[in-house]
Amino acid sequence: MELSDKRILVTGVAGLVGSHLADELAADNDVVGVDNLSKGTRERVPDDVEFVEADLRDRNEVGGVVTEDVDVVFHFAAYTDTNFDNDRKLFEENQEMTYNVLEAMEDAGVSNIAFTSSSTVYGEAPMPTPEDYAPLEPISIYGASKLADEGLLSVYGHSYDFQVWLFRFANIVGPKQRGNVIPDFIEKLLENPETLTILGDGRQEKSYMHVEECVDAIAHVVEHGEEDVNIYNLGTKTTTSVNRIADIVADEMGLDPDYEYTGGERGWTGDVPKMRLSIEKLSALGWEPDQSSDEAVRRATRQLYDELRD
Repeated sequence: MELSDKRILVTGVAGLVGSHLADELAADNDVVGVDNLSKGTRERVPDDVEFVEADLRDRNEVGGVVTEDVDVVFHFAAYTDTNFDNDRKLFEENQEMTYNVLEAMEDAGVSNIAFTSSSTVYGEAPMPTPEDYAPLEPISIYGASKLADEGLLSVYGHSYDFQVWLFRFANIVGPKQRGNVIPDFIEKLLENPETLTILGDGRQEKSYMHVEECVDAIAHVVEHGEEDVNIYNLGTKTTTSVNRIADIVADEMGLDPDYEYTGGERGWTGDVPKMRLSIEKLSALGWEPDQSSDEAVRRATRQLYDELRD
């Protein structure tokens, strides 16, 4: 699907990936962004994007923004583990939003949807993990909610003549991000430059991808993925440990703090200690990242440090 001269709807437009994607697509398309601003802020929405504040849990509000003139929906809105302490609420409301979007699309005759899933659907899987790895056994409620969303989208792709693009993300990092390990470390060190508390044992090791490369990959897959249901991992071929992130952040801030650990191999309940996705399928489609995981972390650190120290 060529992404030019289209009317595009982006849900979760005030989030990290949604705001960057909307900004990139707005150069050649008419982009409408939707968000309830429960986590992101209005300032994140690009100036040349039409903004609608709406709650996707409300079917009437969804019907008001998913209209027949929309060519494709990028459904990026979701509640994460940092939004809710209530696991049941997180799971049910993520499914409610996705189902509402799909029903509104069917009612309006809109049949193209791209969706941000997560590496967490794999659970603790062998690395590098390919898209056809099975069984999918998530170990967090967030991962379970993303897998349930994937199931709904699969049904619409295979049985209701939708074209679906599913993206299983590595850890996406970049400017304006909050509630992630990099801004967390920066904020802690701004408050206390002598000591940094690290969740777990610091040996957790995952793949990190800069948000600008992430949105480039998304656009490439939507333009070239031609199946009814297209599933693609987005990440890098390398990984970065939490200890290494701490070293990079400290280096960029010109500090040499002592590290303290909360202990255990997981940073929190449901944390997957090690993750690296196979991106061979993405490479075969003609797209590869330019930055390694370490390079993405360092670039994001510089951008976030500039934001947070002001």
